[in-house]
Parts: sequence; structure tokens; C-alpha cells
Amino acid sequence: MKKLTILGAFIATLAAAPAFAGDLCSVPQAEWQPKEALQKQLEADGWAIKKINVDEGCYEVYAKKGDQRMEAYFNPKTFEIVKQ
Repeated sequence: MKKLTILGAFIATLAAAPAFAGDLCSVPQAEWQPKEALQKQLEADGWAIKKINVDEGCYEVYAKKGDQRMEAYFNPKTFEIVKQ
């Protein structure tokens, strides 16, 4: 009986694994700030924006800052960098 319980727990863990592989940012869309506000903030910080997409639930920004090419993911609610 103990082996069945362990096996059942293992199978349940495997079945739930895709649920853990969610988006990088998990903010309800109703709480998102407009991407134009992010663009304004980044341009004020010296970023030259090429493109802003939505990827993995985040704003994905392609830009240049000085001579450096940038690709960064931002939380759409707080505009914090979550991946660069």
C-alpha cells in the first residue's frame, strides 16, 4: 500500500509539472500599465527603443543604451526588470 501511495504522489507531481512552467510574469492583464508608459520611462533613462513585444506575460524590450544592444523583460505592472 505504501508503494501505491508513493507512486500516486509521483504521478500527481508529474501531472502538475506543466503548471509550474508558466509565464515569467504572471500579472492579470487588467493590472498592466500601457507599454507607451514603459517606453517613455526607458527613453528618459537613455534607452533608444526599437521594439516592445509581449512575451511570457512580460513586456519584452529591444533597445540600445549608448552603444550597447539591450533585450530585457519587464513586469507589466511595476516595470521592474525580471530578465535581461
